[in-house]
Amino acid sequence: MLTPIAPYFGYLASLFLILALVINNDLKFRWFNTMGNIAFIVYAVLLVALPVLLTNLILLGINIFYLVKIYRRKENFDMMEFTGDEKLPQKFIAFYHEDIAAYFPHFATDQLQGQFNFIVTRDLVIANIFSAVLTKDGDACVQLNYTPKKFRDFKVGSYIFEKEREYLLSRGIRRIVYHTVPHKGHLQFLKVMGFKTETICNTACLVKYL
Repeated sequence: MLTPIAPYFGYLASLFLILALVINNDLKFRWFNTMGNIAFIVYAVLLVALPVLLTNLILLGINIFYLVKIYRRKENFDMMEFTGDEKLPQKFIAFYHEDIAAYFPHFATDQLQGQFNFIVTRDLVIANIFSAVLTKDGDACVQLNYTPKKFRDFKVGSYIFEKEREYLLSRGIRRIVYHTVPHKGHLQFLKVMGFKTETICNTACLVKYL
């Protein structure tokens, strides 16, 4: 009775595998492959297609092995403040200028001067650049918080807002504030990181308390 729906699982599996090939992130690649394998396994069971079933059971095991390896992999994170004049952050911003503009369209490099700026390195590679205006009330009003595509797996965000929480508190920061979030993908990331909507000066902002 379930045989007529089998092709839909085949289409779904193909979609997952196509998505896996077009993304630039090892973790997402493995997850999409895993979901594709599961869909193909259901497809094979419904049609009693033993070669397809056997192949995808083996591939599923391989993908699970690499997922466990990725999650267990220890990476070295570090945070370093900068003033805004240093060449490396400037070159980083220039290199990712177009993508940064999509997430922070109103940002300009001269806004770094005199603000709270830092970079996060991940195994000695710059994985994030952050800049905020600090207020006397303990708000860090974000003007830039950019992570390149290959590092967008929530590890950088967890490092900043959880592992370095005490450091941020030592700088007098009590909450992180976004007055605007024009990019939907970044908005979703912030919600996963625990940001909530709050009204500040009659404006709806995204806020995370430390």
